[in-house]
Amino acid sequence: MRTESTAETPAASRPSAEPGPLIAALDIGGTKIAGALVDPGGRLLVRALRPTPAREDGATVMRAVGEVVAELRADPRWAAVVAVGIGSAGPVDASVGTVSPVNVPGWRGYPLVGGVTEAAGALPVVLTGDGVAIAAAEHWLGAARGYDNALCMVVSTGVGGGLVLGGTVHPGPTGNAGHIGHISVDLDGDLCPCGSRGCVERLASGPNIARRALDSGWLPAPGAEPTAAAVADSARAGDPLALASFDRAAQALAAGIAATATLVELGVVVIGGGVAAGAGPLLLGPLRAHLARYATLSFASGLKVVPAELGTDAGLVGAAAAAAQALRLAAFTPGG
Repeated sequence: MRTESTAETPAASRPSAEPGPLIAALDIGGTKIAGALVDPGGRLLVRALRPTPAREDGATVMRAVGEVVAELRADPRWAAVVAVGIGSAGPVDASVGTVSPVNVPGWRGYPLVGGVTEAAGALPVVLTGDGVAIAAAEHWLGAARGYDNALCMVVSTGVGGGLVLGGTVHPGPTGNAGHIGHISVDLDGDLCPCGSRGCVERLASGPNIARRALDSGWLPAPGAEPTAAAVADSARAGDPLALASFDRAAQALAAGIAATATLVELGVVVIGGGVAAGAGPLLLGPLRAHLARYATLSFASGLKVVPAELGTDAGLVGAAAAAAQALRLAAFTPGG
């Protein structure tokens, strides 16, 4: 059920809510480490960015995180910061403050919260998985706003997600709840890096969309890299092999969504991430068709699937929103 409410402008264009408390947000992934100071209206006031040295040792990656925090601390508005929110590629373990991102080999059980606490000057630090952060962002200011129950997903280099249940983002004890990318939808399928087989991510992530297209005989245009974006270009031109690869990805996503909706009853599914945004109807069209075949029970059928609204800012906005929820910072709630 969605509660109707007055629409708000996107985070990037909303007027500043200064003066007031701010949250320092970090969005940590396999390619970039982004930071921002976020105000109670969800506006990003100052940004910092570093590439993730993903193939280096853990201390080197942490130094890059420290540089982002130091750049944020150099801004005069840091004086208003009351907490730090981190959305990290996972798995994470918020219960002990560690991270083990699949795509950052140097971080296995790495004590990220301790390192950020030291870098940020002993402010409260809240860690959550990046999928949960996306859910927090879209529920606060985006396409899931006003819904009591939602699944928000990222389809990009990986496939992740987060849940809103009973009007509240549900991170779970470790901050990983809703990680739909590692639901198995092909019991005898390919081995996934997580150790399981036939995971949604192994079928629907950008690299796997491209891999499957290549395996079927598809070739990118001359001079183009064999990426999901190139597969999408071919699909728009009617290439049947490219279209089939997106259809298979959509089928896997639909199976995972249907399973989730059957377990927890959803009002909306929000799909974001670079691959989903780039493919648009090439992915969402067949996804909706497959979902109608998989989600057949009365309480799961007719599920609304919509594109995400917050784009590349969602990780930062969501890290702030998740921290605000965990710390009960009323100023950062809608209408706060």
